Amino acid sequence: MNRQIFVNLPIKNMERSQAFFKSLGFSFNPQFTNEQGACMVVSENHNYVMLLVESFFATFTKKPISDATQATEVLICLSCESRAEVDALVKKALAAGGTSPNPPQDHGFMYGHGFTDLDGHIWELVYMDASAAPPQA
Repeated sequence: MNRQIFVNLPIKNMERSQAFFKSLGFSFNPQFTNEQGACMVVSENHNYVMLLVESFFATFTKKPISDATQATEVLICLSCESRAEVDALVKKALAAGGTSPNPPQDHGFMYGHGFTDLDGHIWELVYMDASAAPPQA
């Protein structure tokens, strides 16, 4: 079985959140998108993020919904094909109203940077050249 992953994130405003992620180049599957939830396609390898308005998100849990602008419950990390792609996505996120929680980190074989989306969720972007990684001891 080829597993799929659906990361579910609570959001405050559907239109605003979709516009933000569309400006980064992501698309949405219209078959699974409406005013309560939007299925954002992360990759063709069956990886998706479900953006769910908070009232709908609350129907899936009895626990309180975390305010991602105040506390971090999850860090979402996406791989990128190059350092340039990492930097380009961060630049697009900042232009669309996101923020950068940390400066870029360069470890030689691995380069990363990230952004915080409009609802406070942290997205880490990483490019890694595994062939240049230090050998395991």
